[in-house]
Amino acid sequence: MPAQLSLGAHVDQADPIGEALARGATLSQFFLGDPQGYKGPEFAYDGGAEALRAAAEEHGLDLYVHAPYIINVATTNNRIRIPSRKLLQQHMDAAASIGAKGLIVHGGHVNKDDDPEKGFDNWRKAVQATDIKIPLLIENTAGGTNAMTRYLERIGRVWDAVAGADGGDMVGFCLDTCHAHAGGNDLSTVVEKVRAITGRIDLVHANDSRDAFDSGADRHTNFGHGHIDPDELAAVVRDAGAPVVCETPGGPEEHKADFAWLRERVG
Repeated sequence: MPAQLSLGAHVDQADPIGEALARGATLSQFFLGDPQGYKGPEFAYDGGAEALRAAAEEHGLDLYVHAPYIINVATTNNRIRIPSRKLLQQHMDAAASIGAKGLIVHGGHVNKDDDPEKGFDNWRKAVQATDIKIPLLIENTAGGTNAMTRYLERIGRVWDAVAGADGGDMVGFCLDTCHAHAGGNDLSTVVEKVRAITGRIDLVHANDSRDAFDSGADRHTNFGHGHIDPDELAAVVRDAGAPVVCETPGGPEEHKADFAWLRERVG
């Protein structure tokens, strides 16, 4: 683990700089535009992309952009996969323009009757088709038997697929603790097993889970208020040794409490 934990929260896109400063954070994660829409990225920050990049540099803050939830490059449905690839490139370009350290995207899923191998190959094609300017961080997800990145075996197959694509060296991994727990992955071994598959963990989404192990439910809660063992959650952060984003509920005060909870246990 780094000597000083790089820690922040997922915040409103209007002022990720002010939101980070209000929390005493070293980073901010946010959306650029509508997380549920295909319209494309927008800059809500006063002064746009150039001003946001300059402000982040001035304050020594790292920026991370979360791609829209609706992106699903794995699906065999052309009406979703094709606009998803376009939207992924748009957000990649936008995130690069503000000097973001990474663009986080969910692993997606295939349809019920599809061969999962089609989804893995669609990931390869998506990476091949995308001009990856900053690290593209694929995130594990919590639910769905047809998901590409809920189960470790599936994550391995995605990695096998993207490793052979041009640009595959720019693909990293974002480990979400709530998703791993709700997805049925043992947190006591998940860092070791993910790293054995991907060779890297670039970012941790540190979240407690409102639901039980292997529930498949993606519902985050503040630390100490959910079903994840506190020691195991802290150990994931410690062992991953990566920057941490808390996607927990609340504003600056709630997040500062979560930061303090985590720092106390990580050491």
